[in-house]
Amino acid sequence: MKKIVLFISILSISFAKAQIDPVKYPTFTSIDEALKSPKPVYSMSFREKGLFNLPPRISELKSLFFLNIMGNKLEKMDQEIFALTDLEILNVNENSIKYIPDDIGKLTKLNTFSMNLNGLTSINPNVSKLQNLKAVHFDANNLNVFPKALMEIPALEEINLQGNQISSIADRLYRIKNLKFLNLSENQINDLGNLSFPKNLKYLELQQNAIIKLPENLFRMQNLEFLNVSNNHLEEISPEIKKLKNIVSMNLANNNLKDLPEEIGQLKKLKTLILTGNPIEKTKIERLKNLMPETQIYF
Repeated sequence: MKKIVLFISILSISFAKAQIDPVKYPTFTSIDEALKSPKPVYSMSFREKGLFNLPPRISELKSLFFLNIMGNKLEKMDQEIFALTDLEILNVNENSIKYIPDDIGKLTKLNTFSMNLNGLTSINPNVSKLQNLKAVHFDANNLNVFPKALMEIPALEEINLQGNQISSIADRLYRIKNLKFLNLSENQINDLGNLSFPKNLKYLELQQNAIIKLPENLFRMQNLEFLNVSNNHLEEISPEIKKLKNIVSMNLANNNLKDLPEEIGQLKKLKTLILTGNPIEKTKIERLKNLMPETQIYF
């Protein structure tokens, strides 16, 4: 699992770097060189330097908007970080940090915050002060509940919580009004109750949990395009599935489904349906093929 998350984290930081013009905003890897620069320093990387602490003088680089301290040996977030109030992208992946300090609330310009592969057991409530956050990555930590602080940031568009130990989610998820991508795969969710999801959600990943039933509110997401609930314990799908009018791809593989409702044939935009690993009889497979001639179905 951690190898998968590591791959995702590398992709995330690569995407972040792609937003930075290397000529206009060169990335420094030496604190001495950065401090000698006659021009403002905007981007700094200490990736995989074996650091236990950040260089204290980093706090002098007041113009930094990108900081990568991925792959070190940090056990805490050094106070110097919180003096960098212009930070927009912060990558602290692959360290040994167990908590986020209260001072995180000072980084009000942050729009991307990555702390994959650390030892977090909870998310500091002060994270809710980061009202400009667009994307958070807390994959492969030790979280056991969905962080309530994130529910107070309506600007969030992407939340990654893959590979934690989350078993419960408070029914305030709908408050993240701009959320488009939510990854809760590889957790310990078995009951979603009747959880209400944000209306703008397009990508929902719930694979590799222990979910027995999908909540009715899930089928009210008019903008949902990609749904992955593979490797759960689903035994049936509600006829309300017909309401997912914009769904393009649906992965239901490796559940306990013996059939799907006829209403699934009303999903005219559905291009891909994955049903491998379910105990569906051949006669019912043929019926599904006839119901959805334009859909690529995998059995």
